[in-house]
Amino acid sequence: MNLVHKKNKSSSLKQKAIEDFRNHVSSGKVAVFQQYGIDLVLGRREGAYLWDLDGKKRLFNLHCNGGVFNLGHRNQELIDLLKSSLDALDIGNHHLISICRAELASRLAELMPEDLEYTVFGVSGGEAVDLAFKVARAYTGRAKIVSARGGYHGHTGLALAAGDEKYRRPFGPSAPGFCQVPFGNLDRLAEITDSDTAAVILETIPATLGVAIPPDGYLQSVRKVCDDKGILLILDEVQTGLGRTGKLWAFEHFDIVPDMVVLGKGLSGGLYPITATVLRKPLEVVFHEDPFIHVSTFGGAEIGCRVARRVLEISSAPDFLNHVNRLARRFADNIEVLMQKHSKFLMGLRQVGLMMGLKLKNELCGPLLTKTAYDHDLLMIYANNDPRVCQFLPPLTMEFDEVDWVAQQLDKALTSARRLKTIVKVKRQVEQIVKKFI
Repeated sequence: MNLVHKKNKSSSLKQKAIEDFRNHVSSGKVAVFQQYGIDLVLGRREGAYLWDLDGKKRLFNLHCNGGVFNLGHRNQELIDLLKSSLDALDIGNHHLISICRAELASRLAELMPEDLEYTVFGVSGGEAVDLAFKVARAYTGRAKIVSARGGYHGHTGLALAAGDEKYRRPFGPSAPGFCQVPFGNLDRLAEITDSDTAAVILETIPATLGVAIPPDGYLQSVRKVCDDKGILLILDEVQTGLGRTGKLWAFEHFDIVPDMVVLGKGLSGGLYPITATVLRKPLEVVFHEDPFIHVSTFGGAEIGCRVARRVLEISSAPDFLNHVNRLARRFADNIEVLMQKHSKFLMGLRQVGLMMGLKLKNELCGPLLTKTAYDHDLLMIYANNDPRVCQFLPPLTMEFDEVDWVAQQLDKALTSARRLKTIVKVKRQVEQIVKKFI
């Protein structure tokens, strides 16, 4: 088969994939991507890179699906482990005692502080959050759940209720008992929490809110409010956990210990879905009377546990965390230079390790930079609850010298975005003038 024929075949496959996706998965997503000039169909993927199905475009992944690909795409060590696990295992049976689940939960307990010793496994982050709320209500006998406005905890029932209204409104009335406060506003949190509050849930660093860094002393003060009122503190580390911030758990930066920790995304190694809700030892009493009161058929699948255990070993290694912090310093230096060059567009860097957000001039800039970054071979997505910020989440395993190349491409993308912003601004001004004469 000659090269021209191969290219034509790949192009045909891509077009068929787009049409099938449009007709049978989501017509809306296809319309948005085509309007935005991003018609990529995921093909080959490896390490920090992914390719279009037709092979014509390669992207450096600066989003990592919110941390799913912390260890890169198709990590060969994890692939080999998954393959060998299939020689002896399958998903297992959630009714029975499992050595794979026991070993993974034991390792999690070793790596967590104090008495965070019990783990309930799930498949999605939303499922893990739902379970945390159920435990909080059962243990405290209270109903209210307080979350942060602009945060994100998933799209399942209870997790959705803890999110912003725009995610809930199209689907009818929300589950009762949920309320929100601004992230970082301790006075409002203290005011709204009361004797009927079961739990406060926060992302340690809310990614969808624009990688909002907690103000100094905020999380420690939240911990004190919860302690004073008998409220459980749940920290959602689905995106921030597993070394993303340069420590194994992001809450280690803030000198607090939560009552529950929710883990997901990166725990899968990008290969097999698995999530975890880690509980302080006293909370496990919720399952004593009826240990089958909560089950998850696919949660803690045995082949997934094998992969997740190795993910934990890799992510907790001192050399690995040192590498993350070296990369973080290199990125900070490069972005400081870009901030000086693009001072009217790039306004700041929000950063804890490789949990990073690029703060831009205004809400138009995030979508513009997402587009121009794509045009310059970078996959980067603006924060949905704060479009002034582009999430900047590279693989933790990327090479040190790749930082400079990413910075070069980001420089080009910023230049293009500035130009595009001017074009959009002029177009809007013309449209306003035209409207006056119609």
